[in-house]
Amino acid sequence: MFIRQLMKCKEITAGDDTRLRELFNPLADPLDLRYSLAHATVGPGMTTLLHRMKTSEVYYILVGAGEIEIDGEKSAVSPGDAVYIPPGSAQRITNTGGCGLVFIAIVDPAWRKEDEEVLKKVI
Repeated sequence: MFIRQLMKCKEITAGDDTRLRELFNPLADPLDLRYSLAHATVGPGMTTLLHRMKTSEVYYILVGAGEIEIDGEKSAVSPGDAVYIPPGSAQRITNTGGCGLVFIAIVDPAWRKEDEEVLKKVI
């Protein structure tokens, strides 16, 4: 059995400026998983940096209101929404609410820093 408590996970700032607490990553933990799982927060009025991943991602929105942009297409997101982000897609998420936008991020295969590219120009 492997249980990880969120508040015991170190908070980091990802390359796109999202605050993350990585719960599971088979590259760091003795787990037979392909994917990594992280708890993410974007502050009120904040937008993550436009970036792309070599891997696929799924965001599951827990708290707050936001707008996701994937390859120039935008959509509102709210609690209970699950968003699939294909590999190589230019993406960012904006917190449009008054509290933290909180979501779970699943990256498959597992997240590695070298798989993330912050884009210098707006696409």
